[in-house]
Amino acid sequence: MTTDLQLFAVLADSVQPLPVPAGAVDFDSLYDLLPDVALGVYSVLRTFEGNKFLDLAGHIARLRQSMVGLGWNDALLDEAALRQAIHETCTAYPAPEARIRFDFLAEPATALGTSSRLLLCLMPFTPPPPSLYEQGVSLGVAGELGRSNPSLKTADFARQRRIYSQQHQGSFYEYLLLDEGGYILEGTGSNFYAVRDGVLYTAESGILAGITRRIILNLLPDLNIPLRLEPIHIDDIGQLDEAAMSSSSRALLPVVEIEGQTIGNGRPGPISRRILTAYNDYVAGVVATAVGRVVE
Repeated sequence: MTTDLQLFAVLADSVQPLPVPAGAVDFDSLYDLLPDVALGVYSVLRTFEGNKFLDLAGHIARLRQSMVGLGWNDALLDEAALRQAIHETCTAYPAPEARIRFDFLAEPATALGTSSRLLLCLMPFTPPPPSLYEQGVSLGVAGELGRSNPSLKTADFARQRRIYSQQHQGSFYEYLLLDEGGYILEGTGSNFYAVRDGVLYTAESGILAGITRRIILNLLPDLNIPLRLEPIHIDDIGQLDEAAMSSSSRALLPVVEIEGQTIGNGRPGPISRRILTAYNDYVAGVVATAVGRVVE
């Protein structure tokens, strides 16, 4: 597998290219090969049309909230420098689209030859194949995995979830996190939704506040889809008509099976399809570059 993985330190007035370790092919393997870098908080999103983004402001705001949640001064984040770095690197990136990750580290990355705490990484982005949206995906349950503080997007959890998926390889596309009572909270890298009797259910608390989730919930009133901010119990998945997961890189992806148990008729349902269509229409009208006009 070959990639155009790029790593940069974001400085106040420039972008400093950093060496990518041999063997790094994606964000996870990159940070596994940077053991002397003190992990902190991060965000990941994809480009549209090469250098446009969906709610970059929301991703940066969530990064700030995670910094504050760790007791850090969010004024240390130079948003103007970050936006300029994102714009420059994505505009020059050789692949048609990219996934980008920006990290604010616990300490400066001196092991990489920089005094910056703000790193930016790019890798090629390929959307999920259409077959996954047409057929849906199967999820497992990560029974022993959980976030210590669900409201913070911390890089240490990204490392923990990867170890879990490596130890439980199989036919599952992703894994779900449960609370102590057995209620479904979210996926290891996504938010989770269930549909029963025409009502969309999703957990209100104990989850990471997903950017895509917020957009989807805001679209529901215009679609006349009722919403209940309540989690579904794992024992009740056989009573669901539909299920889905969402993330910045995958939009809304139908879920047709959980731990071997079929959801509904085993096919993506009409409510999931309506939401996905509305979401894609919304995205087409609001994506914007990292600098200049900012869409809130």
